[in-house]
Amino acid sequence: MENLRKKMAVCLEGLLKDFGGLRTGRASVSFLDNIMVEAYGGAVQLQQVGTINVPEARLITIQVWDKSLLKPTESAIRNSNMGLNPVVDGQLIRIVIPELSEERRREICKLASKYAEQTRISVRNIRRDGMDDLKKREKAKEITEDDGKKMSDDIQKLTNEFTAKVDSCLEQKEQEIMKV
Repeated sequence: MENLRKKMAVCLEGLLKDFGGLRTGRASVSFLDNIMVEAYGGAVQLQQVGTINVPEARLITIQVWDKSLLKPTESAIRNSNMGLNPVVDGQLIRIVIPELSEERRREICKLASKYAEQTRISVRNIRRDGMDDLKKREKAKEITEDDGKKMSDDIQKLTNEFTAKVDSCLEQKEQEIMKV
């Protein structure tokens, strides 16, 4: 049971990380997490080329440590398909977060729903694996039929608990996205 709980918790953490990468009306360091910059002969995460700050609600600044990485960093942000327009000011890159249109907010909500559904599927797959393991243990006479039934009910309760958490996280994220 504890192993199943840990696996489901990892799925939920992954969902929260995915949600962090979704744009809302406010500036957030986390939605730059998935941007990769061509640097030093390979692709590195944006956080590894500079210091990222959020000095205002709709402004992100990136203090790039190596001047030679200014252009690649600017290009990576511009090409990220997030609708961001970076402005270079010395070694500082400023990103003003534009207001989201109603249509764009709905698109982001659909994407959040897709992430949540993928997480629900993962949780259900973990449940299925746990149930299969229970059946194998029952057939091998490692556990009694009554114990198997009780454990099966416990696995279902755990699945319901994590599915409810996914739904709650989705609802919160949708409210955050739709907030003007």
